[in-house]
Amino acid sequence: MSEAKTSSWVALQNPAFSKLWFASVTSGICVSAHDTAATWMMNSTSHSTLLLSLMSTAATLPFFLFILPAGALADITDHKKMLSAAYIWLAVCAGGLAILGWLNLLNSAVILGSVFLIGTGFALNAPAFSAMVPEIVSDEQLPSASTLTGLQLNISTIAGPALGGLLLAVAGAKAVFALNALCLLAVPISLGPWKPTVAKLPLESFFESVTSAIRYVRYSQGIRVILFRNALFSSFIAVVPALMPVVGLKELHLGPSYLGLLYTSMGIGSVLAAVLILPWARAHFSPDTLTQMAMLVRWIAVALMALVREPHAFLLVAALAGVVWTVMAAELWLAAQRAMPVWARGRMNATVIMVSQGAMALGGIVWGTIAATAGVRTALLVNVFLGICSIALLRLLRAPLSIDFTMTANLNAVPATVVNVGYKLLYRPQPKDGPVLLTVEFQLDRSRGSKFVDLMSEVRLIHLRSGAYSWQLFEDPSRHNTFRMEVMFPSWTQYLLQQDRMTKADREVFEEAESLHVGPVPPEVRMYLGVNEELLSHKHREAKSFPVPAPGEAEV
Repeated sequence: MSEAKTSSWVALQNPAFSKLWFASVTSGICVSAHDTAATWMMNSTSHSTLLLSLMSTAATLPFFLFILPAGALADITDHKKMLSAAYIWLAVCAGGLAILGWLNLLNSAVILGSVFLIGTGFALNAPAFSAMVPEIVSDEQLPSASTLTGLQLNISTIAGPALGGLLLAVAGAKAVFALNALCLLAVPISLGPWKPTVAKLPLESFFESVTSAIRYVRYSQGIRVILFRNALFSSFIAVVPALMPVVGLKELHLGPSYLGLLYTSMGIGSVLAAVLILPWARAHFSPDTLTQMAMLVRWIAVALMALVREPHAFLLVAALAGVVWTVMAAELWLAAQRAMPVWARGRMNATVIMVSQGAMALGGIVWGTIAATAGVRTALLVNVFLGICSIALLRLLRAPLSIDFTMTANLNAVPATVVNVGYKLLYRPQPKDGPVLLTVEFQLDRSRGSKFVDLMSEVRLIHLRSGAYSWQLFEDPSRHNTFRMEVMFPSWTQYLLQQDRMTKADREVFEEAESLHVGPVPPEVRMYLGVNEELLSHKHREAKSFPVPAPGEAEV
């Protein structure tokens, strides 16, 4: 493949993406400057260590509360409209904070409330943005777009706090808030010419979208491992955003410009990790080994946060914290992408973000409370001690929490060609008709029954995590070696979507199970449509509602 195609900048050749990227960089820098100004104002209006540490909790809590509904909405609504609405909301919140500042109405409660409202906007925006980028760019441009999206965050982390510290000293916090409001409007403006694609299959309802995400998590061991690892990581790394400003303002007594440099140092560490450390480390270590090594360095970084009190040296500690945070977050994010199917990526990303941000919000409260009651140094050292104990306990219990399985997971997760079942329908059900019952009858050689049961266990998980809400396997007591599989889908739409979600790996499992059938004809497949609503409402379909197709015709 040519260097032009593998370049990290090739996605910028896409006009729609380049406009969105430059607008996102601009708004991201202003958002980081806004965060620095808000932290400074909180310290100015209140001397409470707990309130200052709760800034990170107020920013992350909306992700825990709203990210999953936002992910469901992103899969059933126009991504462009949802993203534009979220950024307009963010601009209104930032502009409102500037106005309150000019009216001298800012206090601790107002600042915390504004941080929560802005966090809500980003929670609504995140799933739509992650689902929209693959629509804008081509498959060849997608790796470049992913790299540039991460680079945009790092640029914002470096330049934003420095800009915020400079503007704080020159123009004050109110000007920073107003500038952020204007910059946020650049993102919806940049999306103006782009037109989103229209789904071919019927869309799920909001309730179906949410429940399908919950169902997938319940029946996917890999995703549950990813979620647990993210929760564990986030709950302990939360001590960095919660207590880093506390150490800087309360212990080191930094001014506004130096506070900006503190966050900039973390950003520089993140860039070094992304550009230099990660490419080398991924070539030499497995994902699980790499995250464990990063965890060890994290303990060192947090211990140094507790011990170092020289401002220039503390900038190096902040950079080390940025390195560790980026390495662990990047590896866990990559593992999550490898472990989730394409059709559920929006909802699964929302689920991962919800768990991570929820754990970080809870961690911020815990570490902030300990710092307020027992001191900052005690909170940091307790974080290190409990982190070591948790890893030791998990190793003692031999919990299966390695993420190395993602190195080979879903490599062939491409929708397979699904052969329609061998029967004719007399009419096409409506999208909301249901429930739908699918039955398959097998005849087996008893000597291969154990293998059949093992395969059907995999078939059960495939059905349940991709759309079905009930799965049963029965043995016929009146006929030797005859089994009947019954799968229930909530609606005709869910049945069609489940067929579209089938992957080649799934199809291979199905075909292996069907190969154990020993009857003279293929396994008998039938479908039934629920009529419970008609029974309850005493309404029945008229004969004209069931048109009989001409010979040889069928609709599926």
